[in-house]
Amino acid sequence: MNILTAEHITKNFTGHRALDDVSIAVPRGKVYGLLGPNGAGKTTLIRIINHITAPDSGTVTFDGHTLTAADVAQIGYLPEERGLYKKMKVGEQALFFARLKGMPKAEAEQGLRLWFERLEITDWWDKKIEELSKGMAQKVQFIVTVLHRPKLLIFDEPFSGFDPINANILKREILKLRDEGATVIFSTHNMGSVEELCDEITLINRSRNILSGNVHELRKTYGGNNFELTYVGSPDALTAAVSPVASSFSLGGIDRDGRASAQVSLNSPDDLRTLISAANEAVSLKGFHQLLPSMDSIFISAVEASNNTYEPQTENTSEQ
Repeated sequence: MNILTAEHITKNFTGHRALDDVSIAVPRGKVYGLLGPNGAGKTTLIRIINHITAPDSGTVTFDGHTLTAADVAQIGYLPEERGLYKKMKVGEQALFFARLKGMPKAEAEQGLRLWFERLEITDWWDKKIEELSKGMAQKVQFIVTVLHRPKLLIFDEPFSGFDPINANILKREILKLRDEGATVIFSTHNMGSVEELCDEITLINRSRNILSGNVHELRKTYGGNNFELTYVGSPDALTAAVSPVASSFSLGGIDRDGRASAQVSLNSPDDLRTLISAANEAVSLKGFHQLLPSMDSIFISAVEASNNTYEPQTENTSEQ
């Protein structure tokens, strides 16, 4: 069941269409990647989901009903542009934000202390915000975003400003939140993080949804007919055997166990059985798997294809 759906969302500003008939469906209990180049429309869609702005047309459904302003209490939002009061102490400010979200003081302080310990920042409680680095401040804002256990969490470029160690800590916590039942929308253009975190994705380019689906299934689809074989035997015999069905073929190295590798692209997916059979007769086949492309290469391929077919909007609209 989907916790959130946005259907046929359009949003216009002066001379610019920010979203053009965009639809997404976010499954409950998953990490959903909202991807796209800078300026694609991701932040506009997030602002609509957070009831910060309204669409010109289309509908947003949250937890089985039309989204209302009251639902924002069940959404935790960490925007890309962060803001903390620099002169306030860290613990004091975190407690202030928790109280704004309706948490009783004792419950909020107990939860904050646990999260500060979990992220190894207990010593920061009495420091002023201005003493923290950008990454440190983001940890505090992450805690404030998740503390009240909202049904939906939205993180907009959450790893910006983090070193690799702290980025990995945050990734670990996001996956823990998902495993504990939270649903996460994760907006980014960092494809490495997508492969690590996301179950499903939507790719927006130039205000339009150009690709949606399960990450693993998309990688299989875009992987096409490219495979790697591990074998023991004659490279010449393997080359001769698979050449009739291969559009390209390259030999690799030999590992410590004496197994060699080769990569092959098939002329047609219908040739897969023939490939395996021919390879097995020519050499001793030890392994066989499809070569899956990275999300980065899928992103580039989909955006380039979209740009080649893009028809710019000529309607002159006014900001709503």
